[in-house]
Amino acid sequence: MLKIIGGIIVILVFAIAGLAYKYGFIFNPSPTEPPKVSSLYEFKMKNIDGSEVSLENYKGKVVMIVNTASKCGYTPQYEQLQAVYDKYKDKDFVILGFPANNFLGQEPGTDTEIKEFCTLKYKVTFPMFSKISVKGADQHPLYTYLTNEKSNPGFSGDIGWNFEKFLIGKDGKTLARFATKIKPDDPSVIEAIEKALK
Repeated sequence: MLKIIGGIIVILVFAIAGLAYKYGFIFNPSPTEPPKVSSLYEFKMKNIDGSEVSLENYKGKVVMIVNTASKCGYTPQYEQLQAVYDKYKDKDFVILGFPANNFLGQEPGTDTEIKEFCTLKYKVTFPMFSKISVKGADQHPLYTYLTNEKSNPGFSGDIGWNFEKFLIGKDGKTLARFATKIKPDDPSVIEAIEKALK
């Protein structure tokens, strides 16, 4: 009887640990080495419609890269992101949204479902990309590049939650990184965008 109880406990411990690991409660180390690229513009990403897009298309623009989610307390930031995009899109500014399911399973949908949600609920028109992982062992190389001290000194560190924002200058260098709680239309963000656009 004790062996059975012991076996059940072991199974439960592994099951709980697995769920905690999956949803970000247990530290899941990101790859230690950045990808062997010299620039953000070398990445080719799949957009939300499944087409390959070279980030070189955004060379010479100020770019905001954001990891997004549809079922997060911060999901209403889509509205502010869209407003900021509308304000500056004709001034060489673009927002790139990267859905990710790394935090409490808050982006469970398919690319089609995510696109429909963003379009219908928040009228999103800025470029959205296929769902990726932004932290952990399966982290997409783009986010390894953004969060690794070797490739992005001064702005490294794991993504802590949905809707973290990287502001990239026209030369492809990171200018600022904004935490989740800082809204896209926060004065500090707007100031950084306008300074980068000058």
